[in-house]
Amino acid sequence: MYEQRGIILVFVLIVLVFRFCTCIDTITLTRPVKDGDILVSNGGTFALGFFSPAGSNDRYVGIWYNKISEQTVVWVANRDSPITNTSGILSIDKTGNLVLHEKDQSFVFWSTNVSGVMNDGFAAKLLDSGNLVLFQGLNKEVYSWQSFNHPSNTYLPGMKFGLDRKTGLNRVFTSWKSSGNPGVGEYSYKMEFVGSTQLFLYKNMIRVWRTGSWTGHGWSGVPEMTPNFILNVTYINNNDEVEVIYQIRNSSIFSRLVVNESGIVERLAWHEAAHKWIGFWSAPKEQCDGYNHCGPFGICDPYRSGTFECDCLPGYEPQAPQDWYLRDGSKGCKRKVETHMCEAGDGFVELARVKVPDTSTARVNMSLGLEACKELCLRNCTCMGYASGDVSKVASGGGCITWHGDMIDARTFSDGGQSFYIRVDASELAKYSSQRSHKNRFLVIGTPVIAAGFFLFTLVCCFLWQKKAKQNEDGVGLSFKNSLKSLEGSFRKNDIGENVDLHVFDLSIITTATDSFSFSNKLGEGGFGSVYKGKLLNGQEIAVKRLSQSSGQGMQEFKNEVTLIAKLQHKNLVRLLGYCFLKEEKMLVYEYLPNKGLDSFIFDKEKASLLDWKKRFQIIQGIARGLLYLHHDSRLKIIHRDLKASNVLLDTNLNPKISDFGMAKIFGGDEDEAKTRRVVGTYGYMSPEYAMEGLFSVKSDVFSFGILVLEIVNGRKNSSYYKENSVNLIGHVWELWKQDKALTVIDPSLGDSFDAREVLLCIHVGMLCVQELASDRPTMTGVAFMLSNHETMLASPNQPAFIFRQLNHSKDSTSASASGDGGSVFDGTITIVHAR
Repeated sequence: MYEQRGIILVFVLIVLVFRFCTCIDTITLTRPVKDGDILVSNGGTFALGFFSPAGSNDRYVGIWYNKISEQTVVWVANRDSPITNTSGILSIDKTGNLVLHEKDQSFVFWSTNVSGVMNDGFAAKLLDSGNLVLFQGLNKEVYSWQSFNHPSNTYLPGMKFGLDRKTGLNRVFTSWKSSGNPGVGEYSYKMEFVGSTQLFLYKNMIRVWRTGSWTGHGWSGVPEMTPNFILNVTYINNNDEVEVIYQIRNSSIFSRLVVNESGIVERLAWHEAAHKWIGFWSAPKEQCDGYNHCGPFGICDPYRSGTFECDCLPGYEPQAPQDWYLRDGSKGCKRKVETHMCEAGDGFVELARVKVPDTSTARVNMSLGLEACKELCLRNCTCMGYASGDVSKVASGGGCITWHGDMIDARTFSDGGQSFYIRVDASELAKYSSQRSHKNRFLVIGTPVIAAGFFLFTLVCCFLWQKKAKQNEDGVGLSFKNSLKSLEGSFRKNDIGENVDLHVFDLSIITTATDSFSFSNKLGEGGFGSVYKGKLLNGQEIAVKRLSQSSGQGMQEFKNEVTLIAKLQHKNLVRLLGYCFLKEEKMLVYEYLPNKGLDSFIFDKEKASLLDWKKRFQIIQGIARGLLYLHHDSRLKIIHRDLKASNVLLDTNLNPKISDFGMAKIFGGDEDEAKTRRVVGTYGYMSPEYAMEGLFSVKSDVFSFGILVLEIVNGRKNSSYYKENSVNLIGHVWELWKQDKALTVIDPSLGDSFDAREVLLCIHVGMLCVQELASDRPTMTGVAFMLSNHETMLASPNQPAFIFRQLNHSKDSTSASASGDGGSVFDGTITIVHAR
């Protein structure tokens, strides 16, 4: 009898617990949320309940991360109507609305305020995306209201940002008033649709920052949005909606974008080991980010070393020169007095890598291609410039944006942005035709009428340039020689007091050797400038790295590279022969390596077969020896910080030589780690602690080496997309490693002619090098030993960093696919975050 009662009691308890568990994420007519109750989403990611901000006793209903130790609120219901006691209740009323009130229901603090259908099936549910949804009666596929349509200050994965054309809903993110007051603050972040779509940050009614227009790859003013890392970014523009949605590829990463009360738009990721949010992108963060900082027809250039960041667009001059001397460019620029617009001979100057001017007043025609856009602008005397509407589709059209009034808020980048074509008259075309290496890399686009004039003008410029060089040789260019002597004195003794013996090349010698930097001698172009092949009078071949003025590599980086490479002597490091310096011209002269970079072989389907496995293994060992020398065997401890395939050059015999030491750092004898706010290098090769926190050490280079080893084995870039559940090489190899199928990653161009033991050894070493924790990675001493001792038992690698998986979208998740005519989809990235 008692046993039966016990069994019944246990059964009842199980039923009650089961009912409680299934309803924990849902509010119904009979199950409200009272102050002290917590609603938790089905997957446990988010929670909803009452909370008080720091330093306040007021009560608000909010949604926060449930799995994070630090309470991080992402949405607030009653932002401007706090409850001053703990008697609050969130319930569903008989009209089907969510309502926030006190026990006596005398006052409604907040309500969803939508029209419903009388039905007993009303319910609200907290989804695992962080979206609180209100069902329309019994139909659980239709939401009569959702919190994602009424955001607070936080942009979560899966949220739609933009306009629903059918309902007129425009989703806007607004800051809190302060850290202790979630009320609607003075900053707002919203999408605007006049002209070409853009995002704006406002302070009250004043524009503070602009993303630039959508380019097809991202926003022209957010160059960090580059392909294939952690985010799927979808842009939709059709008859129903204009929206941007982002999703995190790895569901274990918590990332959010916040408009904070200080007026900063910031993207953050949760760092579990440090138990804190890490900011890895923000705007505005420099003067050139300020909206209209340089006024009408001005352009902001943050790379103008030692000078005012504002400049005028080609064909324009300062409106108030005296203000520019005081570093105030707010009045902008005006057309030069001597210009004669809208006459035969007008043309365009291309400004590369820019955030194009504000498109709010621009005209957009997405049916035109770039060449048709140019002709359209040239025929219209009011047209002052043009650009592509979608650079990802230039080959098949791309659309056309033209400007007909004041052009404001343009700026330059060292990388990213897009090309903008500014209209100038014949005299300006002639001027810029001689400035192929101008800081913005101007490209002249003229008309056939004046082509002969340009040719003649170029010949005259070349004659004058050669005459100037001859004067320097004859001792006339004293200021040039004096500047060289001064620089030579600073380089003769490097930062640690050791003498450096380098040859100082005259500009005339470099000019002659490279045939005036002719295009036919150009070997390549990188973030810091172009590299040219040259031949000295004695027959010696050289490679000249000519730093661009907009590169961001200033005197410190230039001096860094000279002093480091000159002092380091190793067969697996590139040899520096000398340098040339004249005012804004900075050039490094290296030994010429005819086979260029390793990337030109392993990532090229035709040339990849030229590197058999024996040679690839020798290259891996050679790179390891070069890094071992930098880290341990030289008199300096040097962290390269930008090791990648393109920075490994191959000599005549395909021996590897590590190059490009502009970002390298010297460590003291007892120094093992350093921190910087300026994270430089190449995404895809950066270690997680460096990308996220600016921490770098020898283990940062070890991580980059591991990526490089896997790329040499596989023949594809780390950023390549491999499978639906893996978006980079690390994740691809890791999955196969766990399945004992690692050999299947080998480059198909190698066929069957490889040593399986050596390949597995390299993959094993590579996986050890890319482990998430720096302390788990081997040193280069250990790496070199492992690569030369095949019988050594190696440790099993822990999970590597940056393994990204596609989200498995459930029916509750917000769709992130484009649809309809005119919709375009972008699969891209903002930046790297730390995988947990």
